[in-house]
Amino acid sequence: MTATRPTEALAEPVERVGRGWTAALSLANGAIWVGWYGPLQILLASQAKDFAPGSGMSKEAMLAWVTGAGAAVSLVANPLFGALSDRTTSRRGRRTPWIVAGAAGGALSLLLLAGAGGVWTMAAGWCLVQLTLNAAFAAVTAAVPDRVPRLQRGSVGGWLGAAQILGVVGGTGLATAAGGVGAGYAACAVFTVVGVVPYVLRYEDVRLAVADRPAWSWRSFVAGFWLSPRRYPDLGWAWLTRFLINLSNALVLLYLLYYLRDRLHYGDPDQGVLILTAVNGVTLLATVVVGGVWSDRVGRRKPFVIWSGVLMAVATAALAGWQTWPGAIVAAAVLGVGFGVFTSVDFALMTDVLPKALDRGKDLGVINVANALPQVAAPALAAPIVTYLGGYRVLYLVSAVIGLAGAVLVGRIRGVD
Repeated sequence: MTATRPTEALAEPVERVGRGWTAALSLANGAIWVGWYGPLQILLASQAKDFAPGSGMSKEAMLAWVTGAGAAVSLVANPLFGALSDRTTSRRGRRTPWIVAGAAGGALSLLLLAGAGGVWTMAAGWCLVQLTLNAAFAAVTAAVPDRVPRLQRGSVGGWLGAAQILGVVGGTGLATAAGGVGAGYAACAVFTVVGVVPYVLRYEDVRLAVADRPAWSWRSFVAGFWLSPRRYPDLGWAWLTRFLINLSNALVLLYLLYYLRDRLHYGDPDQGVLILTAVNGVTLLATVVVGGVWSDRVGRRKPFVIWSGVLMAVATAALAGWQTWPGAIVAAAVLGVGFGVFTSVDFALMTDVLPKALDRGKDLGVINVANALPQVAAPALAAPIVTYLGGYRVLYLVSAVIGLAGAVLVGRIRGVD
């Protein structure tokens, strides 16, 4: 595929992208999620269990603290690197240099995390992983509005969503099958690098002309990260709905390993997490691309996002009321159906409400804060609920209410059908 001329870098794309471009970008996206979710699902929890004795912290509190610190880094890193890629005038384009640097840095950070000897080095390593992989993720995300016309973004978003869940399943599988914490981190690191290679080598990126880059000013650069909800109300409501639904999902995932071990007394909780993740992945894959394509064909976004959010809330409530292994499997399957549609169509909806082409990377980075902020809020909310306020039943009821609120508030977005 030949890249568009530099003068078209800020234009709205009109030429449909091919299957090869979509597949390569999706693989790169999946590789980044392997680097995130191998640690999040298995490896960090295992390290917290090993480091907690004698530290004065429970394994739950340690895991919450480490993941919360990494998520705080992510809050800053994603919009920051998105903004830097917006201003990049490299011969390799605006996004590709950051995909390369982020994936390579993420792999090295995962290897450093494998050698952590305690909670402080564990937290530092995870923060480095979040910093570097968010540089790559911001660039991958921004490539879509750079190259994909509006009425193809639902289907492309669907394939990116499919790659995302395959990355979650793949990261969990690599971490489980590798046979140890160090080997698990090494396997995730290798896949993170290998997965971005086809996109980087095969497809030229859109280049920004030096004349199109705005003059540099720290004040304007920093001020640009504030997107006024009053000035851009649709963007504000879209951000809030994504935040609430992702917070609900984060509350479900955070203590899943401990839920299986301590509440359901499942014999092999590591294997149980992998089974639930696989069940969730199968049903998600069954709906994520179909939902995006269907949304493109009918030209509507909001009904898909609303009803997928409602379905996810119902499944989360089922975890509170049906606390058995079969109940967990059913909830994982239904959550996958809802989250599949939400993932693809919500992504398309977000790209439809972006204010300016010059700031696509930065604005999507600000929107992606709604993905990272729940990782900070979820531990702060979940730890006291599980410890003091009623345990896992109350946790999942609170999660269901939060997700339902996010689904309902999608109706406040006025500029998108």
